[in-house]
Amino acid sequence: MKSHTISIIGIVLAVLTGLFIWGYGGKQGTTASVQGVATTTATTSGLTAPETVYDFGTISIKNGNVTKEFIVKNPTDKDISVPALVTSCMCTSAFIVEPDGSEKGPFGMPGMGYVPPANEIIKAGESRAIRVVYDPNAHGPAGVGRIDREITIENDAGAPVELKFVAVVVP
Repeated sequence: MKSHTISIIGIVLAVLTGLFIWGYGGKQGTTASVQGVATTTATTSGLTAPETVYDFGTISIKNGNVTKEFIVKNPTDKDISVPALVTSCMCTSAFIVEPDGSEKGPFGMPGMGYVPPANEIIKAGESRAIRVVYDPNAHGPAGVGRIDREITIENDAGAPVELKFVAVVVP
């Protein structure tokens, strides 16, 4: 009986070790991120954003929503289609600011209600402002502490563009 138990334990350990090695095998080439620091990027898509991370600092639930506008540019010689714009949490909404100043949106988190398609075309050489609104009270009084949120801009020119913001929420 002892040898049988030892064999089972050995098999379980071998399987767990194999899963561990398999899970970390595809993570080569990743880069470390620096939290709370604004970065500049030229994404692998045709779209670029001079600022992809914004730190609101310390914000209070009592003071209501905070807003940030990110600029997304199309430096290519071709129009780029943006079919979707989504957020990582229901506490965040995003809007596309049109050249005439009007807004398209709100765009939110998939699976948490209807998220309309963006159906936006950013012409060659043009840019758009993406207005991000964060509601620190959306999670109620328990929603205090550090937050990290993302806005993802899907496009037909390559990889999605990710815009991020951070904050420390206090009562």
